[in-house]
This record gives sequence, C-alpha cells and structure tokens, in this order.
Amino acid sequence: MKIGTVTGSVWATRKADCLHGQTFLVVNTLTGTVVAADHVGAGEGDKVLLVTGTAATKFSMEAPVDAAIVAILDKDN
Repeated sequence: MKIGTVTGSVWATRKADCLHGQTFLVVNTLTGTVVAADHVGAGEGDKVLLVTGTAATKFSMEAPVDAAIVAILDKDN
C-alpha cells in the first residue's frame, strides 16, 4: 500500500467495457505519479491510501488496473 495526494483527474471518452463506471484520479506519491481507479469518492487535495498490483485488480472487480484508491485518510503520521 502507498499513501498519496490526489492532484487531478483523467477523463476518457472511450474505454474498455470493464472500465465503465470507474473514475480515474491522478495521485502523487513519494515515488512518483500514478493514475488510480477511485472507489471511495476522493477529490483533489485528499490524502488517500492506494493498493497496487493484484490487489488493485481484485478491488476493481477484475478490471485491468495497476492502482486503486481504497481509503481517504483523515490522518497519517
């Protein structure tokens, strides 16, 4: 898991059927910038928890995603 900050969104007018209904957000982490499927309604400026790899795919109902936002953080130490 990674912690990041949402900095924007990505719009796609055409996408694979398995991605319909998914929102994609740009997230900055300590290691770089990623595009993640949002499952919690995060917005710009929110600190979020990301899962990557197989966990992201499973959380995204088997859609081929590399990162998924699974929580909006109230506090991180």
